[in-house]
Amino acid sequence: MYKLIIRPILFWFDPEKVHYFTFSLIRTVSKIPGFTSIFKSLYEVNDKRLEREVFGLKFKNPVGLAAGFDKDAKLYKELSNFGFGFIEIGTLTPKGQEGNPKKRLFRLQEDSAIINRMGFNNGGVLEAVERLKKNSGVLIGGNIGKNKLTPNENATSDYEICFDALYDYVDYFVVNVSSPNTPNLRELQEKEPLTQLLNTLQTKNIQRYNTELVTLSEVEGRSAKPILLKIAPDLTNEQLLDIIDIVKTTKIAGVIATNTTISREGLQSVNKIEMGGLSGKPLTNRSTEVIRFLSEKSNKAFPIIGVGGIHSVQDAIEKLEAGASLIQLYTGFIYEGPALVKAINKAVLKKSL
Repeated sequence: MYKLIIRPILFWFDPEKVHYFTFSLIRTVSKIPGFTSIFKSLYEVNDKRLEREVFGLKFKNPVGLAAGFDKDAKLYKELSNFGFGFIEIGTLTPKGQEGNPKKRLFRLQEDSAIINRMGFNNGGVLEAVERLKKNSGVLIGGNIGKNKLTPNENATSDYEICFDALYDYVDYFVVNVSSPNTPNLRELQEKEPLTQLLNTLQTKNIQRYNTELVTLSEVEGRSAKPILLKIAPDLTNEQLLDIIDIVKTTKIAGVIATNTTISREGLQSVNKIEMGGLSGKPLTNRSTEVIRFLSEKSNKAFPIIGVGGIHSVQDAIEKLEAGASLIQLYTGFIYEGPALVKAINKAVLKKSL
């Protein structure tokens, strides 16, 4: 029904306007008595065999919603009813910002892809915190970044502000230094500044954890909040080896592979000329290659969340078999609809991955 009726209608309109319209629609429908149960019955797969324990957290299934869809934590409860095992909010910045000028979101239907140059548009971390205070049971990842006007030499402070604000309200953190839509942000992926940034957050993480232990009578099984690094698919093998070394040095929990790409190789759509990050099917193979490289070269030393171009069950299985512990959807969710979540979970059960 989604691909035959709903998607063709939605795709007639501006993608950013459709995004906000869809948000409002899901929120409104979810308030109607009985509809939450209907969504869950249609899309959830409840089976203990789907549960995953990764970096100290228990996920009810391995399929999550990637950051960028619910930037401001406005719809995470409702979106969890579509069968996701976890929701990643953000990217959040210390201060609210409008992002880049519109038009900044483009469909490439011939390529089953999207180009965005949103630019970390969000209402600021403190607004999101107020919404997260009402969370009851949804496993949440907090994706954090820096404000556009913050120079790179002061970027660490922005990440610290977001980390401190979100600490009590998210289950894991994602450090986003790989978006192509904030000027000079990707320079923070270089080994020296990235190591410094992650070490600073890890130090704060451990200090916060140790302080909490003093006031807790039961501490068994507790650990500091997992911190993950989200990387670009455009890194060279040498840079990926640096990432492995950085994870080892800083002792962060893992990596999310990958963010959007600046490559335009093989695209057919007229919108391929637009600036921004490309997501969707053109990213499928490269993101899987990065996952496999990191997994093999590190000897599976850390968990990887695989994201990028998952539009089918096979795409998801390939990422899990390449070494991903968990996966996330974004563009595939838009193109294929929520039934994809259920199909992947059923396939995972069948293959017992």
